[in-house]
Order: sequence, then structure tokens, then C-alpha cells
Amino acid sequence: MEIKLVTSDKKEFLELLLLADEQESMIDRYLERGDMFVLYDNGLKALCVVTREGEGIYEIKNIATVPFFQRQGYGKRLIEFLFEYYQGKCSEMLVGTGDVPSSRSFYEHCGFTISHRIKNFFTDNYDHPIYEDGEQLVDMIYLKKTFSV
Repeated sequence: MEIKLVTSDKKEFLELLLLADEQESMIDRYLERGDMFVLYDNGLKALCVVTREGEGIYEIKNIATVPFFQRQGYGKRLIEFLFEYYQGKCSEMLVGTGDVPSSRSFYEHCGFTISHRIKNFFTDNYDHPIYEDGEQLVDMIYLKKTFSV
């Protein structure tokens, strides 16, 4: 297993990015300013994009696993890698997601706790309804993990 930092041609991974954020114009808001990490394990398995949002504050903007390889620990491994990579620089890591049990459970299992909610995020920012686990997403919930620097 190998995790690589991607510094150019990030749009090459657009198909996978769109799994986690299904509107390209939204991805364009953070892709170039973010750090992109790609996990390979006998081929591409997962990726994530992390942005710096303030002094010591980083946000996972996109994390996606190739569908055939989901629920095999690749997403969790990427998050563990991020905790190591940003150690000493990061006092708080955030992630925003749809308010569905499977997403909340995944991030809570990785050590995040619920922080706050942005009302109507998905209905206000996307040009079409977004569904996850059969539910239309309306609010975005933010989860956070704090670190001692």
C-alpha cells in the first residue's frame, strides 16, 4: 500500500472525486488549493483532498474509494495517514458530510465528533438534489477531531 501526494493534473482523478462530491463546480472551489493524496494498493483504491482553513485548522473536503473496494478499510487508512501527515501542524481537522447514519458512523469510528451543522447546504449550493443512502441531503453536518500541537 502506498499513499502519494498529487501536486499536478488533479483533474485526472475527477471520476473518483465526483463520487464524494458530485458537482464539478463545487470540486473546483477547493481542488487546486488543497493537498490531494491518492492511495494505491495494486492500483488506485482511494483519494482525498484536504484544505487549510485557518491557523492549525484543516478540512477534509473530499474522500472517495473506488466503489468495488469500499468497506475494505481504505478510507480509514487514508484518514489515519492524514492524522500522521498533519501531526504538529493541525490542531483541528474538520469534515463536512451529509446527515446520514452511515457517514456519521464512519467518521465517528475514525475519531471525529459532531461539531456543527450548516442548514440547507446541499439545497443552496448544488444545482440538483443530492441523495445518499436513498435520502435527499439538505443540511451538512461538520465533524471535528482535535489534536494537541
